[in-house]
Amino acid sequence: LFFFTLKTFRRLSDGLFLKSARVVAEKYPEIKFEEMYLDTVCLKMVQDPTQFDCLVMPNLYGDILSDLCAGLIGGLGLTPSGNIGENGAAIFEAVHGTAPDIAGQDKANPTALLLSAVMMLRHLHMFDKAEQIEKACFGTIKDGK
Repeated sequence: LFFFTLKTFRRLSDGLFLKSARVVAEKYPEIKFEEMYLDTVCLKMVQDPTQFDCLVMPNLYGDILSDLCAGLIGGLGLTPSGNIGENGAAIFEAVHGTAPDIAGQDKANPTALLLSAVMMLRHLHMFDKAEQIEKACFGTIKDGK
């Protein structure tokens, strides 16, 4: 679990967020908790994104970092999204929105929506179905279609 902040810049809001994260982290000592400045994580994310598994940060930083990550995989048009609540309720959607400006022009790319469905199927423990759709998506991308 990595926690990101710009504590030196936004001392009050980030300080409170960091303090709260530390309190929660103490309740789960079996989970590794590491603090890192946002500018450092941006550099490390570009160098090797596989070193991160779970990221916790305020909304503004999450918005910035998620766009950086989208760029690493080809852009927002390929980026899935999932919001999972504490009680297990979940919503999955494409990050890019509905793109009404290209409606009816045969330009829309369904990859983000399909990969969001993959996330949903995994959340529902339908791993075989998720794997089938994911393989088809990645195979199509690999084939350049």
